[in-house]
Amino acid sequence: MQTLHPMKILVVVTMVLALAGCTSLPSSAELDQQTVAAMKASFRDQGIAKVDRLNQDLGQRACSSPVAPGDDVVKRIESESMATIKWPTGGRYLGDWREGEKLAQNGRGMTWTDASAAPKDNGANCYNCHQIDKKEISFGTIGPSLWNYGKLRGVRDPGDAAAAPILQYTWGKLWNSKAYAACSNMPRFGHMQLLDEDQLRHLMALLLDPKSPVNQ
Repeated sequence: MQTLHPMKILVVVTMVLALAGCTSLPSSAELDQQTVAAMKASFRDQGIAKVDRLNQDLGQRACSSPVAPGDDVVKRIESESMATIKWPTGGRYLGDWREGEKLAQNGRGMTWTDASAAPKDNGANCYNCHQIDKKEISFGTIGPSLWNYGKLRGVRDPGDAAAAPILQYTWGKLWNSKAYAACSNMPRFGHMQLLDEDQLRHLMALLLDPKSPVNQ
């Protein structure tokens, strides 16, 4: 009598189980639900980091899907994001570029070890994704270089009406980046309450003030 090799037995058993399970495989939607449930079960509230960070809005869901969102979804994300932008009080867009540089260099904030989630305790961490100053020897390349940001866009006097479109675009981009690019990876500083109005003004000055080292 011929004895089957253990490996052959394993292959046969695997095929039988696979065939038996073909009629009861979970659907894609069910697998998605199981994945979400597994993720939520794997995290807990820890300090200021709460499990509600796992909840995704439309933009996050659409842009983390293996299938790129269609044009209609992209337009909806951008339209809804644009509606969230809060324009600066009194139309005052610029603050102090020196404070803006400090924020750009600061990567602290929003981790479970931080005592507070208040904007005053957060940095902007701009150098993690962008080149901003030619003197910097370490910067990220996820985002485009912001060197000469205002100068290249012709902003000689931020108070001039001609500069208004660039000021508005830049403020909006900082407030909610998805208003201009549905799947933007840039933090939504204003919308997510990561930075307050004054902090955003300081970043605006870093980028657009002709006296800022960025524009020299």
